[in-house]
Amino acid sequence: MLPLDGLVVIALEQAVAGPMCSLRLADAGARVIKIERPGGETARHYDSVAKGTSAYFAWLNRGKESCELNIKEAEDRALLERMVARADVFVRNIAPGAAARLDLDARELVMKYPNLICVDIFGYGQDTDYAKRLAYDMLIQAESGICAVTGTEEDAVKVGVSMADITTGQNAYSAILEALIERGITGRGKAIEIAMFDSMADMMCVPLLHYEYASRETPRMGLAHSVIAPYGKVRCSDGDVVIVCQQHNEWVRFCTGVLEMPELVEDARFASNADRVANTPELFGIINGVFQGLTRNNAIARLEAHRLPWANVSTMVDLSSHPALRKIDIDIPGGSIGVTASPLRDEITQSPVPELGAHTAAIRREFST
Repeated sequence: MLPLDGLVVIALEQAVAGPMCSLRLADAGARVIKIERPGGETARHYDSVAKGTSAYFAWLNRGKESCELNIKEAEDRALLERMVARADVFVRNIAPGAAARLDLDARELVMKYPNLICVDIFGYGQDTDYAKRLAYDMLIQAESGICAVTGTEEDAVKVGVSMADITTGQNAYSAILEALIERGITGRGKAIEIAMFDSMADMMCVPLLHYEYASRETPRMGLAHSVIAPYGKVRCSDGDVVIVCQQHNEWVRFCTGVLEMPELVEDARFASNADRVANTPELFGIINGVFQGLTRNNAIARLEAHRLPWANVSTMVDLSSHPALRKIDIDIPGGSIGVTASPLRDEITQSPVPELGAHTAAIRREFST
């Protein structure tokens, strides 16, 4: 038995943030009924690389039922509300104001159906001046300052995956679990709003604190770190390795065992982490001078011998065959594919990705009255 067995979720969702949230619910055993517009939701049409299915759609929609409705029409709008009336959770990531125009205001729904947990995912908090702005992942990354601290000194860049969408979907999932616990105590559901900007601003708290309390803007550092040193990529004679010394005892072992320069431990330029950060160019000049005389295997052997962390800068070729990568097989309309396993659980029992409208007829019958 899975923890959310018996829970009914209606998901009026598209793209990434909403589907990320409802995917976690489906993986945990909830019945997720995905409402799609005629022709299918946005992510179905991004590409067809996964045996005819979009990669995003294949990733985020296993274990769901697809119900194709035109909720702008009265009959389908009424069907949707009958479904919501019998649901535990209603997840939406539609444009600001769209739910109100459909007479599906979250607070009114919760008053009408006291058991319901209604979750809206927006770009920005609806009590802010940005409430009506449309939002996409890259726009939120840029607006929240994520891009200001990501990239190289020359170029600001966005994170290469849908970080704002994914994080917001995960936060919505957490909020639903909290609300389910609260409902178990109070017997009542609630209306919840989750904003993408809030999710990214929360991740920016440390750079923001540095700015507001130390008048320091966090620079873009590539693979290096703005407040920890040594931290980053170093070049060996035959390739790169990523190193980090986050604790003082790691720095001591690094100097004595890896660099074989114990005198650096007492060097005033590098005595504390703050000193090392202040003298990063000199520090990495010394480190690179040593590592350039080592092969990757030699460098890694020294790091491991002295219990020090290290990493590869993996390519997609490396990730595809990575010994730590866990995958599961799921069924999609074109066959079966392997996808990354859930980080939350080992077994996924509801795996199929639905064809568009595969469950529409059955759902119409089930919720006819």
